[in-house]
Amino acid sequence: MQPPESLPDKSLARRSFAAAAASYDGAAVLQQEIGRRLLERLDLVRLRPQRILDLGAGTGQCLPGLLRRYRGAEVVALDIALPMLQRARARGRWLRRPRCVCADAERLPFADARFDLVFSNLMLQWSLDIEAAFRELQRILRPGGLLLFTTFGPDTLHELRDSWGQADGYSHVNAFADMHDLGDALVRSRFADPVMDVERLTVTYPDLGKLMRELKQIGAHNVTAGRPRGLTGKGRLRRLESAYERYRRDGVLPASYEVVYGHAWATSCETSIPLESLRR
Repeated sequence: MQPPESLPDKSLARRSFAAAAASYDGAAVLQQEIGRRLLERLDLVRLRPQRILDLGAGTGQCLPGLLRRYRGAEVVALDIALPMLQRARARGRWLRRPRCVCADAERLPFADARFDLVFSNLMLQWSLDIEAAFRELQRILRPGGLLLFTTFGPDTLHELRDSWGQADGYSHVNAFADMHDLGDALVRSRFADPVMDVERLTVTYPDLGKLMRELKQIGAHNVTAGRPRGLTGKGRLRRLESAYERYRRDGVLPASYEVVYGHAWATSCETSIPLESLRR
């Protein structure tokens, strides 16, 4: 169970991603690379989807890859931040223009069994209730449909989390779910044959300021419920920088990312009716 103060404030997250729409593509190099690796995993799956949902599509970085891979499929891009979707619609020259829907992943505006494939790159970590999100995805996938996703694990940005812990007593970094907890949540949500694995990546920066600016440019700066209210004072920032410096190696500061990959298959959503009710 993640501590409430480390969970995202969803309304703030929506505003943060909306404000970051214009700067996102220039800063989201890591997100783009992870999306490319997630797309490559589709090569290992025998699937001919007719309807695809890109869940948390953002500015549409993965949409061209999905459209090229499945040329006959209808592709829907969903994101919680409208300016992100507007950027996605304006992206380059489309093979087919995707349909864009602004909505919350925990309350999807789609009929049951609507999609054959749900593809989601680095979005599920923003869910307040991951099991509720999985139940919604189970509902909108047809039986035998595939959920393929990435999210961040608990070691992500541990250097920044630990350094803030020394600087003040507030939550500054999202709490990310463990791979095993995600697998258990998939099973409880009636997904079949979940497969989870982890990849660890490190991005380096010349100074802490560049890391903090990059997080803001992609909308992923502090949006936790337990964040401090008001401005961050110079003294607190100096304490943070001093604490982070202990991680410096070979002249650079590391930022660790634990990338969790997962896939699972949707099952039938049949409803059980007690025998006694039929007799009555």
